[in-house]
Amino acid sequence: MLRIYNTLSQQKETFEPIKPRVVNMYVCGPTVYNYIHIGNARSVVAFDTIRRYFEYCGYHVNYISNFTDVDDKLIKAANDQNMSVMDLADKYIEAYKEDVKALNVEPATNNPRATDNIEGIIDFIKKLVDKGYAYESDGDVYYRARKFNGYGKLAHQSIDDLESGASQHVNDEELSKKDDPIDFALWKKAKNDEIAWNSPWGKGRPGWHIECSVMSTKYLGNTIDIHGGGEDLEFPHHENERAQSEAKTGKKFVNYWMHNGFVTVGDENEKMSKSLGNFVTVHDIIKNVDPQVVRFLMSTTQYRRPIQYNQANLDAAANNLKKIKNAYNNLNYRLKDADSFNDPKVDQEVRQIQADFQDAMDDDFNAQNGIDCVYELAKLGNVYAERSIVFEQTVKLILKKLTKMASIFGVKFETDEEINDDKINNLIKERDQARADKNFARSDEIRAILKSKGIILEDTAQGTRFRRE
Repeated sequence: MLRIYNTLSQQKETFEPIKPRVVNMYVCGPTVYNYIHIGNARSVVAFDTIRRYFEYCGYHVNYISNFTDVDDKLIKAANDQNMSVMDLADKYIEAYKEDVKALNVEPATNNPRATDNIEGIIDFIKKLVDKGYAYESDGDVYYRARKFNGYGKLAHQSIDDLESGASQHVNDEELSKKDDPIDFALWKKAKNDEIAWNSPWGKGRPGWHIECSVMSTKYLGNTIDIHGGGEDLEFPHHENERAQSEAKTGKKFVNYWMHNGFVTVGDENEKMSKSLGNFVTVHDIIKNVDPQVVRFLMSTTQYRRPIQYNQANLDAAANNLKKIKNAYNNLNYRLKDADSFNDPKVDQEVRQIQADFQDAMDDDFNAQNGIDCVYELAKLGNVYAERSIVFEQTVKLILKKLTKMASIFGVKFETDEEINDDKINNLIKERDQARADKNFARSDEIRAILKSKGIILEDTAQGTRFRRE
């Protein structure tokens, strides 16, 4: 029975989808004014891992993740780079797609853009104005936060505390336009030469919070199963989404609110910041680090826990990933000399590990306990592959379960395109003959050739075997 920690209730709840075997899931996407940083990637990977586990369990997942392609940051960055806002957004949307593909993230069902939904945003705001939840002020439109019963509930803060905080972070000009300091912008009046659209309140552009309400309800309906994002989005972004969506529809907006933990950088657990010089983008990281290792580090940490991004943890992730792949290769190698039939005792051990894996992942997607089960299965596979006699059906069973379980964490088992198994086996035969002929120079040369291709030879009692490094 799958249980999910709901930020709203602050407890684990049994997952009950709105539609049987279907998950409607919205995850806040990036503001596309730069390459995504490692913190952005954490959220992308965390919710891709969650999505993959739902699919492993037989659910159909409608996964929507937006692009914020117009806001203050985009306008500033576009001006700095002497580009249009749309050209800048296009550039970084393509970069985002390349980076997350490298991390083996499944494509979203849809990646809607804010600028493609301006008409829907204006219509949504008009309905909030008509209901008295929003008001126009000198070309801006604000949401009356205090009018929404329970505002602050997702953030677990009182409205008075929120008002006090808002007063300290709003400039005098904006404060003078608002009826209340905690009110937030739905529509922003355009400044000179800024990108803008016509509206009933004059030329302007959407506020940040409104776009996600519009796009989630458009693609997934008025009530959705899961809304996800980084824990920094709990307030104000998700709190404001909840308020404006439920005010407009009169229905519960989200059944399960999920938030992933932060990423710290370096051995001192520093918060990532440009001023500290530790701001790292995925675009730069994957030039020097295997993207699968980066993915493995992030996906094997339970999504609500923080991640320390440093060399030691990358090295540990690389070693653990290598162990899983070696087990796969060792088993795959034994298929060529496996006997027919199966080993019932080993098959039962495999199924028990799979059951333990599902128990772990059903507990709020506990990836750390889940990956321990994958390691256990890999260990079982290695021990079994060392037997003098193995059974084909059992080898295939271990390979199948190992592949399915590891794929949830983004692990891909691939064969080397440059040198395939047939070429390797032919070189091994040639080496065996060279050794029989006492031509040790040629034998050593073949070993060196294969090692340069990442192929390690192991001489065993059952003959020479190979594994990919």
